[in-house]
Amino acid sequence: MIRFFFLCLIISLSSCSFNKMFLVPYKMTNETKQVEMRTKQGDTIITYFTGNNYQPLITKNRIPLETDYTIESVVFTSKNGNKLNGWLIKPKNVKADVTLLHFHGNAANMLYQVQAIAPLAKKGFQIFMFDYSGFGFSEGKATRENVRIDANSALDYIKSREDARNTKLVIYGQSLGGHLSAVIANDRQTEIDALVIEGAFSSHHDVGAYMVRRMMLIGGIARVFMKDGYSAKKSIKSYKKPLLVVHSTEDEVIPEYMGKRIFKKATTTTKEFYEINKCHICGPIYYTDEIAGKIRKMLGT
Repeated sequence: MIRFFFLCLIISLSSCSFNKMFLVPYKMTNETKQVEMRTKQGDTIITYFTGNNYQPLITKNRIPLETDYTIESVVFTSKNGNKLNGWLIKPKNVKADVTLLHFHGNAANMLYQVQAIAPLAKKGFQIFMFDYSGFGFSEGKATRENVRIDANSALDYIKSREDARNTKLVIYGQSLGGHLSAVIANDRQTEIDALVIEGAFSSHHDVGAYMVRRMMLIGGIARVFMKDGYSAKKSIKSYKKPLLVVHSTEDEVIPEYMGKRIFKKATTTTKEFYEINKCHICGPIYYTDEIAGKIRKMLGT
């Protein structure tokens, strides 16, 4: 009876209802001057925003947080016309020779995603991350099409910066951003040097079916009601540059088999699957040295 109830519920939903589960933004406005968060350890993290570029000052227990990097907040325009907020993270004690273009996951905004990638800054990487349309201070509506347009626009923006022109350029995507990164990297592979995909789903159809199965329903239902659109497992077949796929055996959000599916579909001769432990997209936090080393090995630096 429970299965039948959920089955009827799913069938009654529109495709839009399925598609909305991919994008869960936390929107901020020009009136947002500070955001307060609590850590698991009980510390209070307050981030203050100033100026037209929303420059962040991150504090811990009201004292400026000591980090291995600086953050330059910028605003650039996406090809869809929306003004997007981005952060260029630079290591403090070394001149970066590699730029990571980061595509973050489907929820919240950069403020909640930064710690999933920032540890790599201490290994000599500068990182450009940004909020998709409708996320954080970025204008517009959060849609899958806008996400793709925004990602291409972010690549255009970082390539235009003098401080990135003489560095190796690597796309590093996590979760939803990992799925997206395969698509953008394939489309723009002559403009980048390598690709890292962490904790990504293999297609919208695949992750939709997985989520429905977790509710004890038939996975194929999601495939009927969900628009697949662009797909990592399709795009990765044509990608020919170096590839690193990172996925945790303990990932409770996106199962490891999806990362392996992407890796198996990849035809590039320079590819590696790096199996880790710990939480979803926590690789740079717990495996900083290992991931940094593998990126440099791919680049020959």
